[in-house]
Amino acid sequence: LHHCVVFHFLSLQINQYHTMMKLTILAALAGSAAAFAPSPVAQSSRTALNADFSKELGAQAPFGFVDAFGYVADGDQEEFDRLRWVELKHGRVAMLAVVGYLVTYAGVRFPGAEDIPSGFAALDNLPGMVWAQLIATWAMMEAANQDQYAAPWGMNQNALGDSPAEFKGDFRNGALDFGWDKLTDAQKMKKRAIELNQGRAAQMGILGLMVHEKLGNVDQLLPPHF
Repeated sequence: LHHCVVFHFLSLQINQYHTMMKLTILAALAGSAAAFAPSPVAQSSRTALNADFSKELGAQAPFGFVDAFGYVADGDQEEFDRLRWVELKHGRVAMLAVVGYLVTYAGVRFPGAEDIPSGFAALDNLPGMVWAQLIATWAMMEAANQDQYAAPWGMNQNALGDSPAEFKGDFRNGALDFGWDKLTDAQKMKKRAIELNQGRAAQMGILGLMVHEKLGNVDQLLPPHF
């Protein structure tokens, strides 16, 4: 009788656990769907303002323009441009991160760093001098990769004149071109959309690599040394 009572109690606990797991999964799915669903707009004037953003860079199939949290619900073009630049910069950093992760995972090292592991393990094995070099490199890259006509960091405290940049993130500074000025407006938008989408994919890619490394199964995604 004692064993029957214990078995019945455990069965109830397992059923409750399964019920909670199902509810958790359903809630997560509902939250994910809500995140990608277009936000409802109560006022017709706000809809008109948001309609302009539906033609902006990054608003494309299959979702179009989505502002689930209402960050630009007031139709602020300057704020929209700032957020789009933030996304672009995150994408550029993520693309570098993915390349760096794959290269070091494949075993490529600078001379003298052959014993430093890849991934998160490298953080605990980098000498202090290497950390100093990394920070200095980051600072120089941040200083160089910006609109120098509005430098430093948008303070506009120089005498270079008006910036030739066509959009936030255009850091050619009148020096680099690679044929950009010969492209049509449609071709430029296509190129910018490609970079934005690659950045979006890279953000998901580096996040996935980091998560799977912490889970301990990144080797199932990336076999040792490929």
